[in-house]
Amino acid sequence: MNSKSRVKLGLNIDHVATVRQARGGEEPHLIQAALDGIKGGAEGITVHLREDRRHIQDQDVFELRKSISVPLNLEMSVNSDIVKVARKLRPAKACLVPERRKELTTEGGLDVIAGKRRISEAIYLLQEKGVMVSLFVDPIPEQIQAAFDIDCDFVELHTGCYANAKRKKRPIELKRLREAALLAHRLGLGVHAGHGLNYENVKAIVKLPFMEELNIGHAIVSRAIFVGMKAAVQKMCRLIETA
Repeated sequence: MNSKSRVKLGLNIDHVATVRQARGGEEPHLIQAALDGIKGGAEGITVHLREDRRHIQDQDVFELRKSISVPLNLEMSVNSDIVKVARKLRPAKACLVPERRKELTTEGGLDVIAGKRRISEAIYLLQEKGVMVSLFVDPIPEQIQAAFDIDCDFVELHTGCYANAKRKKRPIELKRLREAALLAHRLGLGVHAGHGLNYENVKAIVKLPFMEELNIGHAIVSRAIFVGMKAAVQKMCRLIETA
C-alpha cells in the first residue's frame, strides 16, 4: 500500500443505541442506521460491546453480522466474557480498547506494554477464529512497537489529543500521529485512526501517510439527527475523498 491510497470510512453507530437505550425500546433501529450509513458510503460498521452493555447489546452484534454487506468491526475490551462473545460472533475485525466503568467514552489508548500478556492472549483467541485484530493505541513509539511484538494486524491511532488540542498545538499532535503512522507501516502493521474526529478536523488525518481507515461515530450520528444518516455519511465521505 502506498501513502496515498484511498481512506475508508468505518461508521460507529454506538450512539444510535445510546438513544434507543434511553427509553429501553426498539427505536431508533440500529440495523436501519447501519444500512442507511452503508447507502451513504460507509465501508464498515463499528460498534463497541462494552462490559456494562450501556448501549450496544449482544443481540445487536449478531443481528448486525447477519444484516450488513460490509465488514463489522467490534470494539471490545480483553475481558474474557467479551472475548467469548467475539469468538462466537466472528466479526471481520476486532479493535481492542481500554475500558473503564465510569468513563463517558474511551479516554485513551491501550497500555500495551503493561498489559502485553493479557492482550496477547486475546489476540490469539480472536485470530484463531479468523478475526483480524487492531489495537487502539496512543501515538507513542513504544506502544506501537509493543503492538507489533504481540502480532496484531493493525493499530488504530487515538486521535483524541489532536481533536481536543488548541489550534496552536494541533501541528504538534499531527506530527506525533504522522510519526506513529510511519513507524506502524515500517513494522508491517495496518494503520487506522479514530476518536474525536468530525467534519472540521478530519482532513488532516486523512492526509497522514499510509492511513487506511477512519472510524467515526459521534459527529456523524449528531449530524444525522438533522439531515438523516445517509446524508451525514455522504458528507463525511466527500471530505475524506477530497482531502
